[in-house]
Amino acid sequence: MHILVFKELNGALWLANLKGKCLSNLMLTRQLLMYLQLTKAKQIQDDYHGTKINDPYAWLEDPDSTETMAFVEEQNKLTMPYLEQCTIRAQFHQRLTELYDFPKYSCPYKRGKRYFYFHNKGLQNQDVLYVQDSLNAPATVFFDPNKLSEDGTVALKMGRLSEECEYFAYGLSSSGSDWVTVHFMKADDLSPLPDVLERVKFSCLAWTHDAKGIFYNRYPRQEGKTDGTETTANINQKLYYHVIGTKQADDILVAEFPDHPKWHSSVTISDDGRYAVLSITEGCEPVNQLWYCDLQQLPNGITGLLPWVKLIDNFDAQYSYVTNEGSVFTFRSNLDAPRYCLISIDIQKPDRKHWMTLIPQHDKDVLGFVSCVNRHHLLVNFIHDVKDILQVYELSSGRLVRDLPLDVGTVAGVSCKKKHSEFFYKFTSFTTPGIIYHCDLSEPNPQPKVFREVQVKGIKQEDYQTTQVFYPSKDGTKIPMFLVHAKGLEKDGTHPVFLYGYGGFEHSIQPYYNVAYLLYVRHLGGILAVANIRGGGEYGLTWHKAGSLANKQNCFDDFQCAAEYLIREKYTTASRITINGASNGGLLVAACVNQRPDLYGCAVAEVGVMDMLKFHKFTIGHAWTTDYGCAEDPEQFKWLIKYSPLHNLPKPVYSGTPYPAVLLLTADHDDRVVPLHTLKYCASLQYGVGSSPVQRQPLMVRVDTRSGHGAGKPTAKAILEETDVFSFIAETLGLSWKE
Repeated sequence: MHILVFKELNGALWLANLKGKCLSNLMLTRQLLMYLQLTKAKQIQDDYHGTKINDPYAWLEDPDSTETMAFVEEQNKLTMPYLEQCTIRAQFHQRLTELYDFPKYSCPYKRGKRYFYFHNKGLQNQDVLYVQDSLNAPATVFFDPNKLSEDGTVALKMGRLSEECEYFAYGLSSSGSDWVTVHFMKADDLSPLPDVLERVKFSCLAWTHDAKGIFYNRYPRQEGKTDGTETTANINQKLYYHVIGTKQADDILVAEFPDHPKWHSSVTISDDGRYAVLSITEGCEPVNQLWYCDLQQLPNGITGLLPWVKLIDNFDAQYSYVTNEGSVFTFRSNLDAPRYCLISIDIQKPDRKHWMTLIPQHDKDVLGFVSCVNRHHLLVNFIHDVKDILQVYELSSGRLVRDLPLDVGTVAGVSCKKKHSEFFYKFTSFTTPGIIYHCDLSEPNPQPKVFREVQVKGIKQEDYQTTQVFYPSKDGTKIPMFLVHAKGLEKDGTHPVFLYGYGGFEHSIQPYYNVAYLLYVRHLGGILAVANIRGGGEYGLTWHKAGSLANKQNCFDDFQCAAEYLIREKYTTASRITINGASNGGLLVAACVNQRPDLYGCAVAEVGVMDMLKFHKFTIGHAWTTDYGCAEDPEQFKWLIKYSPLHNLPKPVYSGTPYPAVLLLTADHDDRVVPLHTLKYCASLQYGVGSSPVQRQPLMVRVDTRSGHGAGKPTAKAILEETDVFSFIAETLGLSWKE
């Protein structure tokens, strides 16, 4: 790349000219040095089926190179001072901290004769696991992750109590990485055991009912680091059985797939403890193979590769274990049912002609989760226009027994077991932090009762209004969208809008509680808009497929049409719309900014997938090819090159429509969507759009340290991140704080 130094300096001027503010000579020098660093990029070209594609910032793919570390350091030296001087930052941070300080609870769950639940007093970095002998007994701390690190960056990623509560297996993650180290302790006296399992990632934890051991997944040793900062592809995962009291080196390999290095597996132990049910997936498509092993037929116990019986040996549909009565298994499935159904299969009569439909798919509603409770009942969830329904059915007949009371919102948690008569469920919405209900089906006239309800001081639900609208997309498809705003809002086209979307991997975005959103509505006069675009699972498999692979552009069209609807209906104007998304949603935001920079005033893309030609090469990216496709396929390359955020940015010197203010977020231990995606996109964005003489809004990146993709993020870091995001929005859109 041949770049003149004065052109690089010109590329820095968009930042210096923000709202008449001039950066210090030192900051300009840093910006210049950063751009000079970019000149080291080599003229790298990749050949995709005869098409030459430049990749000038491929050097940013090495997270450990001095050049990459210098690039990140210089970016943060520009971004962090800018965020720290934002006008509303101190007020937003103080108010967010105050309102975040409310008690948070999970549903209690019963193991043995005791109850367990997670609780956060308010501002603790990590939730604490508590135990009590009965629902009315005093609770004591069972496991506190906050004691494991001063800054809260060691998180409890997974935890499993054995069936009768003899042992607790718990997986710890550091700095947000997906890598987990599993430890063990006795559940009665909390004494630690010496057993340690390493190289664990995307794993199940499934105790055999005799509590002798546990099934888990691990990867082979690899060269280099495995701390969450590496980019090495995760392949050849295997399934092991660990016997309590032994070393990991002695663990028993029970399933492997050497001919299929990208397969993942997960074991569930049947409710009666007799069967190990093995689900095998390849990628993220909702399909799986289903194998099982009758553990009672192992005279010497688990000693090696298990004699798996392949009940389903193809990837035609998804089968999720619900329960079994002897040899008759119940599965939630999308077999010939894109909105899902419940089927029963007698494994002694495995031919498909003997399969029975227990609950057929509904005409419109999607069958969500299904759990067995009280031995003979099913707790069944349906999603109706993105809102949850909860019902009780008979297991034997599939007959509806009763509806459970539920407001407009989401079932955020359920706790039950087949052998227990009681269950808990947690309700939440955009304005409801959490109501936990308790119901005991052994009572004569069982009625759900409020077990625990949380109130947030300083937020009054009656001040907010939530509505759902349906707007047309480019092809006429009706797309649902939730709007949350102050009551009595006047539609005069002046309100700032925070438009959120995801649209991928059959993941449904249902109402959820977020204090920062409510602060934005209350103190910045904003409107929260959540668009349920295609690609998600809001209306089942058909909705998902309409926004994946060759149909991915529908996601971007749906999101852009959401913004156009909000303008057309006089909620706002383009210059006051902020779009936001994370992960697949970060891809959404970046692609939409590239396609319609005129439609937004600000864009915040978090941990986004930006290089659609190479994503499959890093960590677990190969699993996403079922949603996106893969550039190694000639036809799929044609889909991807059309919208890949990195490859559709303007080239210098850009003289087209100015871009909105852009804030990119990534983290150094994100081993899900590795930081190189954001860094390469940032470099290209700043060089291409930043060279424009008309670009006045900032194009910035915030690279967090000791953080990952999001799971397990300490409360203190979460509050700081939300503060930076909304401070950036307010600063770039000129929003003032309203008391």
